[in-house]
Amino acid sequence: MNVILLSGGSGKRLWPLSNDIRSKQFIRLFRNEAGEYESMVQRVYRQIKSVDENAGVTIATSKSQVSVIHNQLGDQVSVCVEPCRRDTFPAIVLAAAYLRYEKGIAGDEAVAVCPVDPYVEDSYYETVGRLVELAAAGGANLTLMGVAPTYPSEKYGYIIPETLDEVSPVKEFREKPDKAAAEQYIAQGALWNAGVFAFRLDYLLEKAHGMIGFTDYRDLYAKYETLTKISFDYAVAEQESSIQVLRYAGSWMDVGTWNMMAEVMDTAAKGNVTLDTTCENTHVISELDIPMLCVGCRDMVIAASGDGILVADKAKSDSIKPLVEQINTEIRFAEKSWGTYTVIDAQPGSMTVKIRLQKGSRLKYHSHEYRDEAWNVISGIGRTVVDGMEEHVQTGDVVTMAAGCRHTLLADTDMDVIEVQVGEISKSDKTVYPLEM
Repeated sequence: MNVILLSGGSGKRLWPLSNDIRSKQFIRLFRNEAGEYESMVQRVYRQIKSVDENAGVTIATSKSQVSVIHNQLGDQVSVCVEPCRRDTFPAIVLAAAYLRYEKGIAGDEAVAVCPVDPYVEDSYYETVGRLVELAAAGGANLTLMGVAPTYPSEKYGYIIPETLDEVSPVKEFREKPDKAAAEQYIAQGALWNAGVFAFRLDYLLEKAHGMIGFTDYRDLYAKYETLTKISFDYAVAEQESSIQVLRYAGSWMDVGTWNMMAEVMDTAAKGNVTLDTTCENTHVISELDIPMLCVGCRDMVIAASGDGILVADKAKSDSIKPLVEQINTEIRFAEKSWGTYTVIDAQPGSMTVKIRLQKGSRLKYHSHEYRDEAWNVISGIGRTVVDGMEEHVQTGDVVTMAAGCRHTLLADTDMDVIEVQVGEISKSDKTVYPLEM
C-alpha cells in the first residue's frame, strides 16, 4: 500500500518538550519491544512496516521538520516538503503530485492519507490497508475511516453513515458538537472523523487540476505560495457525492495534550526523576541533566526541558496553548539530520552550544559574517574543513574559525563538540556552500 503521513503541528500543546521544530510526534516517550524510547513518528512508521513491509510511506511536512524526520527515520524515508504552510488540501495535493510525477506511481493506484500522530494498535494500519483496497476497487471516489466512538466527545468531528454496515455510504458530516448533540449522533451510528481516507491518485489530481491549474509536481511546487489555504474536508470531502466510510472499532487515541499523553506512557517518570510514595496520578518527564524530586504531587503533569518547565494539573493541561504562545524564547534544543543541537548558555554577544554528531554525518559547509566560532572536541574523532583545508581532530582538540571563514565538521565516529559563538548572533547570518572533497 501507499501511505501519505501528514506531519504538521506548531508544538504548543506539549510544551516545553515540543516547539516549532520538534512537534509532539518527535518526542521520544514510548517504549518499543526492545525497551528503547521512540517517538510517535517512529512508532507509526514501524507499525505500518510491520503490517506491510513493502508499504510506500511518504511524509508530507514543512521545511522545519525535515532534519528531525531524517534523524529519526533515516535518510531513505520519502519526504514531500511544503515550501510554506497552506493547510491540508494543498499539502495532500502536493504529496499526490509528488507520488505521481516524481515517484512514478500509476494514476489508478490508491493512496491512503493518515495523520502521523495517533496512538493505535497494529489493527488500525491493517484497516488502512483495507481502506486502500476499497479505494482501488472504485466503489466510491473517496473512502474514509470512521472510528467507533467510545464516548460523546466534543473534540472530534463526526461522520454520519447511511447504514450501520461495516462499509456504508456517507450521509453527512457534522462539526465538533456539544455533548448532547454528540450523544444524538452516536445514537444514529455516527463515527469519529479521524482524518484518514483513501483515493485513487488520478481522482484527486484531476480534481486539483480543475481547482488550481498546474502541469506537474514541480509546477505546483513553484506556485505553492499563491495557493488558497483550505482544508481537505472543505475542499473535497464535504463536496463529494461518491463517498463511503469504513468502520474501525479498535482502540484509537489522539494524544494531543499532556493529559492524554500521560494515559499512554508506560512509566510515571522519564529522566533523572524521583517520585516519593505519596505521589498519585502524576507523570514527570525531564530532559535536564539535573535531578528532579517530586513529593506529594497529585493529579499533575510536570515536564522540563531546556526550553522551559511546565507544572500543571492534568485536568487543566489541555488549556496551555494560548499561554505558551505568549512565551517568546529561542528554541534551545533541536534534532538535526546529523545529530542534536543543545544551547547551554546564551547572552548578548555570545552563545555556547553542545553539538552531538552521529558517525558518518557532517555539518553543512558554511560561514558567518558577524561572529567568530570555536569548536572544542570533547569526545570522538573526525575532520574539519576550514577554507578548503582538511585537518583530523580528536578529543581535546580546539579549532577556531574567524568571521568569514568557510567551515564544516565531519564525524568519523560519534562526536560531542562544544561550540562557542562570539559576536552578533543571528539565525540569518549563515551562508552555505558546496563542499568538494
